[in-house]
Amino acid sequence: MGLTSTSTGTEILNYCGLHIEKETQQDKIVALAGNPNVGKSTVFNSLTGLRQHTGNWPGKTVINAQGKYRHDSKNYILVDIPGTYSLMANSTDEEIARDFICFGGADAVVVVADATCLERNLNLVLQTIEITEKVVLCVNLMDEAKKKKIRIDLDLLASRLGIPVVGTSARSGRGLDLLMNAVGSLAGNAFIVNPLRITYSDEIEKAISMVEPLIDSVLNGRISSRWVSLKLLDGEESLLLSLKGYLGCDLMQNKKILKKVNAARLFLAEAGIPHEQFRDQVVTKIVKTCESISRESITFEKKEYAERDRKIDKILTSKLTGIPIMILLLFGVFWLTITGANYPSNLIATALFALEDQLTAFFVWISAPAWLNGLLIEGMYRTLAWVVSVMLPPMAIFFPLFTLLEDLGYLPRIAFNLDNFFRKAYAHGKQALTMCMGFGCNAAGIISCRIIDSPRERLIAIITNNFVPCNGRFPTLIAIIIMFFAGAVGGTFRSVVSTLTLTGVIILGVTMTVLISRMLSKTILKGIPSSFNLELPPYRRPQIGRVIVRSILDRTLFVLGRAIVVAAPAGMIIWILANIHVGNLTLLAKCAGFLDPFAKLMGLDGYILMAFILGFPANEIVVPIIIMSYMAVGSLTDIASLSQLHMLFVSHGWTWLTAVCAMLFTLMHWPCGTTCLTIKKETQSLKWTLISFAVPTVTGIVVCLIVANTARLLGLG
Repeated sequence: MGLTSTSTGTEILNYCGLHIEKETQQDKIVALAGNPNVGKSTVFNSLTGLRQHTGNWPGKTVINAQGKYRHDSKNYILVDIPGTYSLMANSTDEEIARDFICFGGADAVVVVADATCLERNLNLVLQTIEITEKVVLCVNLMDEAKKKKIRIDLDLLASRLGIPVVGTSARSGRGLDLLMNAVGSLAGNAFIVNPLRITYSDEIEKAISMVEPLIDSVLNGRISSRWVSLKLLDGEESLLLSLKGYLGCDLMQNKKILKKVNAARLFLAEAGIPHEQFRDQVVTKIVKTCESISRESITFEKKEYAERDRKIDKILTSKLTGIPIMILLLFGVFWLTITGANYPSNLIATALFALEDQLTAFFVWISAPAWLNGLLIEGMYRTLAWVVSVMLPPMAIFFPLFTLLEDLGYLPRIAFNLDNFFRKAYAHGKQALTMCMGFGCNAAGIISCRIIDSPRERLIAIITNNFVPCNGRFPTLIAIIIMFFAGAVGGTFRSVVSTLTLTGVIILGVTMTVLISRMLSKTILKGIPSSFNLELPPYRRPQIGRVIVRSILDRTLFVLGRAIVVAAPAGMIIWILANIHVGNLTLLAKCAGFLDPFAKLMGLDGYILMAFILGFPANEIVVPIIIMSYMAVGSLTDIASLSQLHMLFVSHGWTWLTAVCAMLFTLMHWPCGTTCLTIKKETQSLKWTLISFAVPTVTGIVVCLIVANTARLLGLG
């Protein structure tokens, strides 16, 4: 526990390695805990507003969020700890949550629970009050419970638990002042608590009593000696490591403690509770206590209060209809993204390229050399303009739509539907969620892999995320589909056929994700799939305004910023290759000529393959590079219509086979620069970054070689 003071009077504290800044000694630290999907983040955001920042837990790829809130002339620092169902530490999230509650020095712990499924949430509450007495139960979503005719006796609940209980509806802000009143009273020791103590079987209580006195003398009141005794009997290794770091000593290296623990375990075994059954009995008692408290304090006016959700789930998660509906929704999201992005994309492009003319005029006015104008304006700026105009509108549509599905409660159903496929591939069911995020941006998909606890399965998800096309690859896929496959269809049906074909390509990408995941699980990342809790939360009406703001700020602009950083120097490199001549040919033409024989084997040509290589910083610029190469101009350019583009491509040897291979390689090739940068940051490993680069690349090359040469053998290409 580190403590330093600055000359300004602020204090920097290091709790469990987490950097927390206190303005005064009177500031109170509040840990915010809860199951996933209970509205914990809504409570956090409603209280802290813009006074928050995020980072990673030290040494972990798990996000932490801290925020400040002022109430009754007192400052509170809220720490949003990872959402978890239990503190038994079966995962990284549970370990972090447990350690911060134990060793984080929080003045109070607020456990947020869902009023519509309170019994299930009480499990975490009971585990938390075994660790600390400074607990407030926030029963959130009271408005949802009211709609479902669920009545909760908050006073009786508080009496049974022996801690403050406050009902809230965080979305509308109701009850949050009462919550902070309770937190303030508890943190300031103005509220006397008498938390429920779970009484286990006589044998377990006897075993605890054998160990606790000695533990109490060592801990000296810093942590609940009863809870630590229970965990030592359980033999929870991660807790022993955390205790060692906190206390500076290993309790199990203390001969007296080791002797007492072994004696207590022997006693339990002789009493018919062997070590492997100990945790089951502890958990069973906690669950039964939750059921008892729920029966007393919760009344369901409707016998089947979740009947509507169950009826919907019978359709959305059915083996017969679940997958088709998921594909249909995917089709709808892509159709809206494709059709909706055209106008704003043209608008942004017009504005940015108009600014390019002004910048060029400025360079002429200051008599700048032509090469400088070409390098900075025609190279760097024009590439940035392409990336922003092509990438921003689809992301600004896709991410809010995706977040709306998330807020609605549908994304866990996608994971449920695909879990069986990933389990058969020896991968993690949550990979379905990270894959979905990759549709918007693979870099965002890589970041979302943090939700997977197993390092092996997280790596599989990271390596295979590139097999689903991001919105940067959509323009290339859509252009090829319209020119070579949907061009014969006119009017509104063209967009429908385009979207259907695109959906088919994406289904192929999902199939490849599962197949490659299985191959990795059987080779370099061997292992068995880990189990995990997948909760199907109740369906809720999404908050459209908040969803749009959150998705644009947290996802769209974040990803766009990274893309711009990578694309700027790439634009200069492209301009240099297109304008420096060696003999009669540019460097770009020389490189394309060198690659042409191998590219032809893949069903492409040297210029197409070179465009993919130069498009490494941003997939959006692949088609403009092909156009620039075919037209032998020195900077990125565009053609007014797809029909003209089709004529240009056909005149340079494109056939239906070229189009198919170009689509396959668009789907399966190396991650873009932004994604590689993100992989390196998330894995902290150059080796895994290179593997993540190599796996989709080799797969794409092999698939294109097979398709192109099979078609030629059959006389089709």
